[in-house]
Amino acid sequence: MNGAEVTVRTLQDQGIDLCLANPGTSEMHFLGALDAHPGLRPVLVLQENVSTGAADGFARIAGRPAATLLHLGPGLANGLSNLHNAARALSPIVNIVGDHATAHRRLDAPLTSDIEALSRTVSVSTRTILPGRGAAAETAAAVADSMGAKPGIATVLLPADAAWSDAELPDGPLPRAERAGAKIDDAVIQAALDALKTPGAILFLGHRALRGTALQDAARIAERTGAALMAQTANPVTDRGAGRTPVERLPFARLVARERLMDVPVLVLAGAAAPVAFFGYPQERGQIYAPHTRLVELSRPEDDTGAWLAALAKACDAPAYVAPDAPARPDIPDGPLDAAAIGAVLAHDMPEGTILVDECVTNGVPIFTATASAAPHQWLQNTGGSIGYGAPVSVGAALAAPDAPVLAIIGDGSAMYSLQALWTQARENLNVTTLILANRSYRILQGEVGNLTPRNRGATMQDMLEIDRPTLDFVKMAEGMGVPGRRVGDTASLRAALAEAFNTRGPMLIELTL
Repeated sequence: MNGAEVTVRTLQDQGIDLCLANPGTSEMHFLGALDAHPGLRPVLVLQENVSTGAADGFARIAGRPAATLLHLGPGLANGLSNLHNAARALSPIVNIVGDHATAHRRLDAPLTSDIEALSRTVSVSTRTILPGRGAAAETAAAVADSMGAKPGIATVLLPADAAWSDAELPDGPLPRAERAGAKIDDAVIQAALDALKTPGAILFLGHRALRGTALQDAARIAERTGAALMAQTANPVTDRGAGRTPVERLPFARLVARERLMDVPVLVLAGAAAPVAFFGYPQERGQIYAPHTRLVELSRPEDDTGAWLAALAKACDAPAYVAPDAPARPDIPDGPLDAAAIGAVLAHDMPEGTILVDECVTNGVPIFTATASAAPHQWLQNTGGSIGYGAPVSVGAALAAPDAPVLAIIGDGSAMYSLQALWTQARENLNVTTLILANRSYRILQGEVGNLTPRNRGATMQDMLEIDRPTLDFVKMAEGMGVPGRRVGDTASLRAALAEAFNTRGPMLIELTL
């Protein structure tokens, strides 16, 4: 076998069965290896940021890594934005990057770059396969790295000569990586329990604390101690909807968030980071919590927070979990669409088991609030703040859960960063419905103008925040990539379009005129 075949076979032996690929010349032997070893499913994407975002979405839903296949340093650079988001989500990804043949690198050909330096900005490890040796060991180690104590992106550089040269194959499959269990510290449990008994305390949840039994245990702890529950602003996956514990989310708007936490004496962090503002502002403190607020860490974002919450629930003799009554669903108004109306429609019409990918910062809060009463669903957020995540992540989520309805809600400005994902949705007939919220502007930046009050605000600044000249036609763009498109402007037409989408296998795009 050559190095590419050994790499592909090792990926399969380590439990990886999906490769999100945008190949180039250096990766031709890897494509040949996919023919020889069909157990690794290749999915073609048209731009590397779709590949990396889809790998993020797959990891969030499947709980295990997929592989990417990127072309040289520029291909990795194209995918860095969504690798940044994936790193913040702690998503395990094995990131295969083809490179020039070893001797050719010395010639400084046009596509030569410092791939290792690019990789280090987002990766938990960067490994290079050498010609003739190391393909199996380095690949297996990368899979283990991706699922290590701090899950993340393990990048493997595969030079062309390492791919085409004969390579050693181990006598048998290398051991699969297994994540070590949590080591519970009784002193940490007691400190958290004492803190939660403080009047006004908040159990501040993030990452795996917002899923399954971990969320139920958090509710039990809150019931016993009297503490409030709150989630950090953005999380990889939140289980929510009717019958699930509703959790207040810390607002994105820093002034609102700061006011909410102003009088909180203690935050107990369970899988969450200490809350800080997204950006720095003149004469403002970067931390969102008050100077007098005490921080007590139960578990870090990368920890097995479910195990820590289970131990804390046991320590405080928390009562059995009782599913809450579902709140009343909001009335659906007649007429034009706004965020509240969209949320009301989704609260009524989202099927149970929907995976909702949220990339609608300026319209997100009313939609999030209204859908607390929807059928049980999962809510995915942009953990790294780099826009263009929504459409690619929906691809990966649909590949991880092919029978689940996936609903991506994306602002028009964000959608243009990675719209090529629609083509992959069509090619793979993925069960994704994309809602484009068309406000014809960078609305979030219009809000930042007021936050920063820059000098010389005028027509030029305003013009640079509008995307209405020319108007983007998402229906035509979707249809050009093989995805049926609809345009709606009121609640009745939105409900009709959603009914069609949810009852038809395959992708659909719905442009909402706001």
